[in-house]
Amino acid sequence: MTIAQELDSQEGICQDVIFPAGDLYSDEPPLESELHLRQIILLLICLEWLWRDRNDFYAAGNLTIYYSPHQRKSEYFRGPDFFVVLGTERKTRKSWVVWEEDGKYPNVILEILSDSTANTDKGLKKEIYQNTFRTLDYFWFDPYTQEFAGFHLVDGEYQPLEASEQGYLWSQQLGLYLGVHEGLLRFFTRDGQLVATPEETAEQAEQKAGQAEQKAERLAAKLRELNIDPDTI
Repeated sequence: MTIAQELDSQEGICQDVIFPAGDLYSDEPPLESELHLRQIILLLICLEWLWRDRNDFYAAGNLTIYYSPHQRKSEYFRGPDFFVVLGTERKTRKSWVVWEEDGKYPNVILEILSDSTANTDKGLKKEIYQNTFRTLDYFWFDPYTQEFAGFHLVDGEYQPLEASEQGYLWSQQLGLYLGVHEGLLRFFTRDGQLVATPEETAEQAEQKAGQAEQKAERLAAKLRELNIDPDTI
């Protein structure tokens, strides 16, 4: 049944059904821990910094995805911990409402596991992302046990991704690897370079500038030993 047909068929709808109002707020439960929050923020910061010149994607964390006009409030399935939608406008949203976004579902989803959510993330949610969302790349990661797995949709079914020599998993949709670095999940380029945060980028630039300055000072000192004025070079 199409969304339009569902909208036309409203009889027998339970009281806890969210009928599309065109302005739906996210309705996600609190995150399980501070580490879960830090992991989501880290992924968002890194991807948005890497793609700072792009305006054709949307990335969010712990945000509700409304995918059916008859979405029930009582359903414990809400939304992914982290997801990316490609080919869409880069702007802030209160939630992701599929029928208001040209029917687009996430291209990439990551769930951060916990004792209370692991079974759902590996079972029910995986089935929904495979069969309903048709999300091409699905990952899960446990920041405490370091369990990390990824899947790519092939002929309608998720197939496990094979890790690289470094233990990274490739996301075809992002064109990036995901891998564990210092206990948290990070993005890596095709050649294995860590995708830095803005702060890390600034630190790297500062270090390079300092190294260049030290090199210039050593060269100047060597020239003076040879009785050569550095200013004449």
